[in-house]
Amino acid sequence: MNDRTIIDAEPVQRRADDSLKTWGWVSYILHLIVAVAAVVPGAQVSVALLIIALVMDIVKKDDAAGTWQESHFKWRISTVLWAGVLYVVTFPLFLLLYLPGAIAWAVISIWFLYRIVKGMVRMNAGRPVDA
Repeated sequence: MNDRTIIDAEPVQRRADDSLKTWGWVSYILHLIVAVAAVVPGAQVSVALLIIALVMDIVKKDDAAGTWQESHFKWRISTVLWAGVLYVVTFPLFLLLYLPGAIAWAVISIWFLYRIVKGMVRMNAGRPVDA
């Protein structure tokens, strides 16, 4: 090796962290699109975006194990699962009385949006999400 040899000095771990962060941002953006659309009346987007983001998070979650980003993957997965359960549980309200169902779904949607924004702010700061 001579003095002019270029060596890639960027640590492998940093590249892995950057890759996970990119995956995380893509997932958060997909979640954000769905969350904003859920809050804005008449702006519903396909649930397919949410499913794509959820599958991405499930697939990449193990890669984030032991890093500060692990909490973000768990945060997004649990947010989607809890929101789904809450939507299903409150759906009968629409069948019985529309207004209570609409109010319940609005509250769930605002909660969902809050969790996604909170996660994005923490990720932007390079910090894990506190449960």
